[in-house]
Amino acid sequence: MTLIKSISGIRGTIGGTPGNALTPIDIVKFTYAYAATLPHRSPNPKGDRYKVVVGKDARLSGDMVEQLVVGTLVSCGVDVVKCGFASTPTTEMAVLFAEADGGIILTASHNPRQWNALKLLNSQGEFLTAAQGQEILDLAESGVFDFADVDHLGTIEEEDFTDRHLDAVLALEAVDAKAIREAGFTVVLDAINSVGGIIMPRLLERLGVRCICLNCNPTGDFAHNPEPLPANLKDLSETVVREKADLGISVDPDVDRLAFICENGEPFVEEYTLVSVADYLCERAEKEGKPIATVSNLSSTRALRDVTEAHGGRYYPAAVGEVNVTTKMHEVGALIGGEGNGGVIYPAIHTGRDAMVGVALFLSNLAHKKMKVSELKKTYPQYEIAKNRIDLSDKSMIDKILQELKTIYASEDVNTVDGVKISFESERKWVHLRKSNTEPIIRIYAEAPTREAAQALASEVIAVADRIIRG
Repeated sequence: MTLIKSISGIRGTIGGTPGNALTPIDIVKFTYAYAATLPHRSPNPKGDRYKVVVGKDARLSGDMVEQLVVGTLVSCGVDVVKCGFASTPTTEMAVLFAEADGGIILTASHNPRQWNALKLLNSQGEFLTAAQGQEILDLAESGVFDFADVDHLGTIEEEDFTDRHLDAVLALEAVDAKAIREAGFTVVLDAINSVGGIIMPRLLERLGVRCICLNCNPTGDFAHNPEPLPANLKDLSETVVREKADLGISVDPDVDRLAFICENGEPFVEEYTLVSVADYLCERAEKEGKPIATVSNLSSTRALRDVTEAHGGRYYPAAVGEVNVTTKMHEVGALIGGEGNGGVIYPAIHTGRDAMVGVALFLSNLAHKKMKVSELKKTYPQYEIAKNRIDLSDKSMIDKILQELKTIYASEDVNTVDGVKISFESERKWVHLRKSNTEPIIRIYAEAPTREAAQALASEVIAVADRIIRG
């Protein structure tokens, strides 16, 4: 494996040599660079000196990585607030609760148990900009270090922000806790033996929802592939049907992604998590005569645009990546946004993907609609996404392929904000091609009203790309 370095942090497997894994040396270097550049992001600390929040998911390497990160921050003269086990959205909100100057989340998100990562936050609990992230990457590789002397070391305090996070979720005007309690829902929760097993049952209990737990012990020994995709959720689906539950809930290890299972055991489909929540919020805003804007990345389903426009709102696309989505949301004053991986971003609470917010809003919608989850799914525009890739031996061919595709499909609606997205409006389908930042690969996502049509479109574009490669 190769250590993956990006503007949002570093990610890799535990065990191995620098450059080929996430080693203690890497962790110290990048934590130091984050601390050393704090004055560039926040020239004036909020307190007497800089304060950084540190939270972690429950994966096996969490304690080791936490000790290295906290020790490095203290050695840089930075005060640390340790959140312990905390979801990614909880850590993001903890930055605000603690009036900190930044935060570091120790999680590899949906990656398997041998992975870990450092995700870096600014003083608003949001991911860093591209320029800020690049500055950290450059400094980490420079080999220049300047630690504090013994009289200026940072301090460490510990605080659990889980309940404060849940208080904020339940205080949202759009969360109808009374209607949820009266509905008497039963759900099955698969928390992949990580921090979702701590926070999500607490939320459901406070909403009066009966929760049947699967894999809710935060040992970090993941019971299955932690990405919340249908192929990994067979036990959840079977338990929902066997227990005659109203729905199943699946979260990834750091609880920013969210997927539902219908009462009949069928997937609600991760792409539609955001669609359903957005439809509920847009309907409320329309009734109140408020402006409506939504945002998702270019590889997300067109269904969000459809439901937004059905309520008289406007949809805005953004480049792939949470920081790009949140930047666009700030720009247009979005009501709701997110990504097709089940991430719901609701600025009324904070601008980060939050599965707790997603669950509370989804259950509010379901309680109002008074229908089964499978019936709710059918009320939304139906699309299917096909995912493909082109592997290249020559990385220099990527830009040529993308450039020529823009010319070939110039008569269609072409978006070049992030790679090339070609929309065929009359047929309600699109294809999005993006190059990988780490490999000689072009990723291809295609969407259409049927899976066959989506795959046919992807195959068509792959064939065109092959002709370009062959000259």
